Amino acid sequence: MSNSTRVINLSAGPCALPESVLHEACQGLLNFNGTGVGIAEISHRAPEFIAYLTEVQGLIRTQLDVPQTHSILFAQGGGALQFSVVVLNLLARHRLLYPELSDSERVLDYVLTGRFSELAFDEAKRMGGGRVNTVVDARLHSATGKFDNIPSHAAYNFSPDPALVFYCENETVNGVQFSDGVDAADPTSFPFHLLPKDTPLVADYSSSFMSRPIPHLADHAVIFASAQKNIGPAGVTVLIVRNDCLPDVDAAAALGAQPVPYTLAYKTLADHGCLYNTPPVFAIYVTGLVLRRQRTLGGPAHFAAVNRRKAAKLYAAVEEGARRGVLRPRVKEGRGRSVMNVVFDFYEREVEGRFVAGAAARGIKGIMGHPTVPGTRLSIYNAVTEEQVDAVVAYMWDFFGQLQVRSLM
Repeated sequence: MSNSTRVINLSAGPCALPESVLHEACQGLLNFNGTGVGIAEISHRAPEFIAYLTEVQGLIRTQLDVPQTHSILFAQGGGALQFSVVVLNLLARHRLLYPELSDSERVLDYVLTGRFSELAFDEAKRMGGGRVNTVVDARLHSATGKFDNIPSHAAYNFSPDPALVFYCENETVNGVQFSDGVDAADPTSFPFHLLPKDTPLVADYSSSFMSRPIPHLADHAVIFASAQKNIGPAGVTVLIVRNDCLPDVDAAAALGAQPVPYTLAYKTLADHGCLYNTPPVFAIYVTGLVLRRQRTLGGPAHFAAVNRRKAAKLYAAVEEGARRGVLRPRVKEGRGRSVMNVVFDFYEREVEGRFVAGAAARGIKGIMGHPTVPGTRLSIYNAVTEEQVDAVVAYMWDFFGQLQVRSLM
């Protein structure tokens, strides 16, 4: 396969994957690690696969500096399933800790900064078992009434003793992201300093996992990330779960908690080494190949620097389009712009259509916005190279120039 047959894939997910990884995965489909059996047909209990799964866990632990207080698990169902699963498990934990409380006295705190945190919030309300509280809603801190900002720390209103606090680190639909700073003075950082003591903090890192170090990782109860944005194909979700958040869900059910399916219990995954039932073997395999490559390149710190440069180039082009009156960025500078998803809106739909068609003619694909929020979205996950971003920026400048010439005709 030559590079000429590959396009610049800026899709928001599934993600672009490194071409070297794809070639290696093809070989693994025929013969995994010299076993003579393809990865898609090998037993998940084969010692070779168990060793590989352990290696992948280690690649995550070492690159993100995950402490031994946390387990690294692999689950099925994608990030959206974790909207339900995290509620079930942490409400079971809360029931074990506070059996005397009624459901109305159990509070789940949600930080709303975009579509996916809103979906998680809605799912928590559906699940029942506790009262769902809005810590902050970014739409109330926007001139447009939309998810286009990270609110200032003063806007947050955490409950005193919640069963969990949920936030989505990067919102792909809206192009909003918390900064990776740990300084409380950074207005777009997550306000870790405001959290009540011993709060079970839950973070959806699906669209930025391994793109940069995770601030205050050890302070999280659960971090989950579906693989198909930065580190692999769809089908596997990585979980980093603090060991005291692996509750005995049957014991909690005996005290009145909602029963949790055994395959959805974090304790089941941990107790059985993620092998209680057949895991997504191929997705884990490709994820491991990506993580091996990332390690050789320098890990999250390396990608953090590259991704910042990529985003800066694209936002500079977007700002030029704004100066020319062609488009408007979805998120203003200094309000929490995503490093992963650069989102903007053309003032005219006809111009947007021409932009997308022109990009496709140059081999730049996957740039349409989310179906629920029309617009243009350039997703620059780890596998998108800086050279590819340069090509996209060059196209944007050419397109702006063509618009100017057309307007003068």
